[in-house]
Amino acid sequence: MPKITDSVTTADGTCPVGLFTPEESDGRGAGPWPGIVMYCDAGGVRDTFDQMAAKLAGFGYAVLLPDVYYRSGDWAPFDMATVFSDAEERGRLFSMIGGITPDKMAGDAGAFFDYLSARPEVSGQRFGVCGYCMGGRTSVVVAGRLGDRVAAAASFHGGGLVTDGADSPHLLADRMSATVYVGGAENDASFTADHAEQLDKALTAAGVAHTIEWYSAGHGFAVPDNPPYDPAADERHWAAMTEVFGSAL
Repeated sequence: MPKITDSVTTADGTCPVGLFTPEESDGRGAGPWPGIVMYCDAGGVRDTFDQMAAKLAGFGYAVLLPDVYYRSGDWAPFDMATVFSDAEERGRLFSMIGGITPDKMAGDAGAFFDYLSARPEVSGQRFGVCGYCMGGRTSVVVAGRLGDRVAAAASFHGGGLVTDGADSPHLLADRMSATVYVGGAENDASFTADHAEQLDKALTAAGVAHTIEWYSAGHGFAVPDNPPYDPAADERHWAAMTEVFGSAL
């Protein structure tokens, strides 16, 4: 799929992005297409996510893939096979994760949506967001914090969707106008059956159209370079995500 390498100016600096669009030869026409922001997992933007963004674009979307760690400068890529067992790398990873607060998620998302609004490849003024692991949490946060700009949000093996904190994403339910899809991993301490129940109750009370489903696979099931990657769960996640975006965008 065609990829445009660009940058987006945010309140905190310059965020490198890739914008992926369909091949004109694949029957999707010459555009413009609905816009989606894809949020990476904790490992950051890398080849695997370029491939995933390109695949999503192939379904008929303009997909923006931002380097959410841009505040860390020219950071070194993580090896997802060893990052959690290597104490030094694990520390570096969690330090970078901790630097992305809900306020920063929302501020960046506003800049990403402004960028998409100005692109000739993109149609409409409301967008989709999707994410994995920490990106799954970001998608839900953004759907609440920028409710008037998000038409659909999809979270896969996302953690921290329900917490005891005042900034818990589920507390934003009454500010959402998006259709929300959450795909949880089994035996995932970061998103448990109790969390799912609390999230469902919050979304239902707020009148948010939503689906929460469980995948018989571990945390990381939809990202090919993660050790828990599960091909069957991955295929199912693509079907679920494109159904949500197809109906809402």
